[in-house]
Amino acid sequence: MKRYTVMKTPLGEMTLQANDDGVTGAWFEVNTTLPEHLGERDDHFALLVETIKQLDEYYLGIRNQFDLPLAATGTPFQMQIWQALTTIPFGETWSYQDLANAIGNPRAVRAVGLANGKNPISVIVPCHRVIGKNGKLTGYAGGVTRKAALLKLEQGY
Repeated sequence: MKRYTVMKTPLGEMTLQANDDGVTGAWFEVNTTLPEHLGERDDHFALLVETIKQLDEYYLGIRNQFDLPLAATGTPFQMQIWQALTTIPFGETWSYQDLANAIGNPRAVRAVGLANGKNPISVIVPCHRVIGKNGKLTGYAGGVTRKAALLKLEQGY
């Protein structure tokens, strides 16, 4: 059964979702990938409480990696991309080409971009660390302004 809660962050509210296997979603209030059905609201579900704690520590500058079980669902290719996103070092950025290279499929840049855009676990699975090949910020489901703020936050550690 999926459960969810809502937390306040310096960048706006985030909806967090989890089940017994792990975190299944983390979305800012304006997000293009927020699902219609979140499950049951449960502000006391242990995994959601821990997720809030770790996100609070991240925003306060005292955590640079997350230690949470993840249970997002997607196609095998999406799952491969989302796993690769977790290997991008804190405070660094990769291009979509770098991400395609990391999975051993340098020609899959467009598919990588589409899978990256479908990442349901914002911040924790750091899709915000992927930028255009020219170094410019590209789309982000939570908004490019938030993407810039997250990158700035990470560079300020």
